[in-house]
Amino acid sequence: MMKNTVIAAVVTLSLSVIVGAQAPQGRGGGRGGQPVQPIQQVKPGLYVVAGAGANSLVRPTNEGVILIDTKLPGDQNYMDLMTQIRSVTQQPVKFVIVTHHHADHTGNIDKFVAAGANVLGHESLKKNLETYQFEPKPAPPTVTYNRDYSTVKLGGVEVQVIHYGNAHTSGDSVVYFPDLKVVATSDAVTTGGQGPLIDYAGGGTARGFQQVLAGMLTLDFDAAVPGNGPVLTKADIQSYKTKFDTVIERATELVKKGVPKDQLLMQIKTDDIGWAPRVPQIDAFYDELTKR
Repeated sequence: MMKNTVIAAVVTLSLSVIVGAQAPQGRGGGRGGQPVQPIQQVKPGLYVVAGAGANSLVRPTNEGVILIDTKLPGDQNYMDLMTQIRSVTQQPVKFVIVTHHHADHTGNIDKFVAAGANVLGHESLKKNLETYQFEPKPAPPTVTYNRDYSTVKLGGVEVQVIHYGNAHTSGDSVVYFPDLKVVATSDAVTTGGQGPLIDYAGGGTARGFQQVLAGMLTLDFDAAVPGNGPVLTKADIQSYKTKFDTVIERATELVKKGVPKDQLLMQIKTDDIGWAPRVPQIDAFYDELTKR
């Protein structure tokens, strides 16, 4: 059973595998230089803002806004994100949830804190920021949880923040909106023909990815918002997990057969998966598969 930490936020509360994954630098744009995009409704009461880094989710309530992820650092990105939020609600952002430490998710924590918001992240996210090589380095969250589960409550809305394990990083949070049956996967799920990025330097693991995807699928949802890209279905997440498991199974069998590290990636069959591993450094991946 997951341990539970409840945080009441009221108005008075001021497979692609990569080592050392980094968010893209840039001001006024996200991956590929894309700026903040117009806000889109996921379901009544929940919106997504793409561009300038990761998808940001906006959950308005009658006591303030709960925001998921803050985009790449920069005054323009922050102001453009706030413009989109204000197009659907005039309530202030009272609570921010950051899903892992990479700057396309955490880049504007400092600005939201200065504006009076509380910022929640996993304890490992905060630790990862201490050694994160990115300039400007994102500010740490103001509130952390170090168990499996946390709940944010604001204006009669409940949002569950879940740490199923180490996947993309050691500080990953999956965010669940139980009343809307929507889950925010962060970078545990990637789109656009790319497999998941495993940041070993940030505590990520391939086996942890399998655990996190399995845990996510136990939730009751029919819409999933990935770290980047369009809204997905639960069937999409199941298919993604099946493909990931297949890649890991094939890679593990090759390791058991004694395939050398420098030949492993070339020998993994991926033409039926839709994406191939990208592994700048193979050692951590190979060693992890060897231990099973």
